[in-house]
Amino acid sequence: MADTGYDPSRSRVSDDKMNEFLRGQLSGDLQEVPGIGPAAKKKLGQGDADGDIITNTFQFVGKFLMLKGPDDGDEKVGTREHMEKFWYWLQEKGISSHRSGIVRCIAEKMNAMMPGIYDASEYADDDDDSDDE
Repeated sequence: MADTGYDPSRSRVSDDKMNEFLRGQLSGDLQEVPGIGPAAKKKLGQGDADGDIITNTFQFVGKFLMLKGPDDGDEKVGTREHMEKFWYWLQEKGISSHRSGIVRCIAEKMNAMMPGIYDASEYADDDDDSDDE
């Protein structure tokens, strides 16, 4: 049985790759995001609506940020809901591999730029309960 939804413990991005990505400057090439290869890049570039066609890293980050809302009065989109929305959007785009790793990389990168947009500590208890596969 496959678990669904974002789970940072399922990220297969090595610490070295993650640190390199976090320290590096974005160039715009989607494949600079760990977990995005040629097949995922092609899938992200397809879509029915202009806002659903992603051809560079900046648009990809923009999509991530768009999914932080909409806020409904005092109800704000929290970390868990935000990560789920991005993970499921990737699934809808046909990205079948490395979704949790991709989500984690973008979330950590954006949190470095905008502290508080991603709270990894919300998943700390989940790590204690999970088995490494």
